[in-house]
Amino acid sequence: MRAGPESTRRGDLMQKLILVLNAGSSSLKFTLFVDQGETPEVLYDGQIEGILTESRFRAKDGAGKLVAEKTWPAETPLGHEGAIEALFAWGREVLGDAGSIAAVGHRVVHGGLKYTKPTLVNDHILADLDKFNPLAPLHQPHNLAAIRVIAKRRPDIPQVACFDTSFHTSIPAVAQTFAIPRKYSEQGIRRYGFHGLSYEYIASVLPEIDSGAAKGRTVVAHLGNGASMCAMQGLKSMACTLGFTAVDGLMMGTRCGAVDPGVMLYLMDECGMNARNLENLIYKESGLLGVSGISSDMRTLLESDDPHAAEAVELFVYRISRELGSLTAALGGLDALVFTGGIGENAAPIRDRICRAANWLGLAFDEKANAAGGPRISRAGSLVSAWVIPTDEELMIARHTQKAVLA
Repeated sequence: MRAGPESTRRGDLMQKLILVLNAGSSSLKFTLFVDQGETPEVLYDGQIEGILTESRFRAKDGAGKLVAEKTWPAETPLGHEGAIEALFAWGREVLGDAGSIAAVGHRVVHGGLKYTKPTLVNDHILADLDKFNPLAPLHQPHNLAAIRVIAKRRPDIPQVACFDTSFHTSIPAVAQTFAIPRKYSEQGIRRYGFHGLSYEYIASVLPEIDSGAAKGRTVVAHLGNGASMCAMQGLKSMACTLGFTAVDGLMMGTRCGAVDPGVMLYLMDECGMNARNLENLIYKESGLLGVSGISSDMRTLLESDDPHAAEAVELFVYRISRELGSLTAALGGLDALVFTGGIGENAAPIRDRICRAANWLGLAFDEKANAAGGPRISRAGSLVSAWVIPTDEELMIARHTQKAVLA
């Protein structure tokens, strides 16, 4: 349950605030939690968008009520440093003392082989994490930029990096390995998997929702602007569609997903593209945006009557359906399918198409339940249950930060 501002006025709770940040290339998302023991409660959340263009700030309280809104002129973009300064200034205004923040937890996409659990950050660790910037160029540099800004402004506040790769350390070696010369595998070129904080949250609540799925074989589909699927056995990751980088697997908002490596060689040899051209193509110009030529936003595509928009949606569903079959094979069967993420939680037509395509697995789809948003969207007696479960990566980060710093 979300808490209101009044909950911070009891006793010493003002001294136990956890700030969670998710810094992207053009936005800074934040959630401020009150340390309430095992389950931290939300005090405020929001984001600053357009930090490199026309910056816009919005914040809501724990009940979801808008409590602050501000814009900056286009000629004065904030950048990461200005955005964090604005956030701390607002914090001082509403809390009275920004120093009451006991710790800051960050989503960091890639931890590599070395960083497999939440880690208190220092300069040496930051330098290590910089090495993974080429593997997650849309995320890693910006995640680390936010850590550096706070370290510069408030070196007294401990910061914890929580990695999207950590949850997938349970994946068997055979599912991690590429068929390339061993010397490269030994250098760390392998399938890591991502969206781990989201999958970890689903794993934490699934026993309360479907105890059979929690004990058995479940595929979780985290579908959003970034999209992936994870095969779980007994709540542990066994395989993930994302691999060495966060561009593999499913088609995404602007990322291409899995592509024949020969396509990259062709584009270099025949189209004169270099590594940076290819990086821009596969991360920023492809996916739903590239196929539709219209938008990376699923809502826009579902509302469009353009045939290219329909083709993009069809391809998105087809790739998910193929990967569902692959992950089911990796598990040796399937007991449950879970939808989460922005598209997974909110786009009923996408869930409809995926579940109907999964009828061969024994999934008996409940159209009315799906239209209502679930949580269960399969019929009673279905061999495979299907669910809609909202994810909460921020809560997972808050819990990890709490354990690392405040326990």
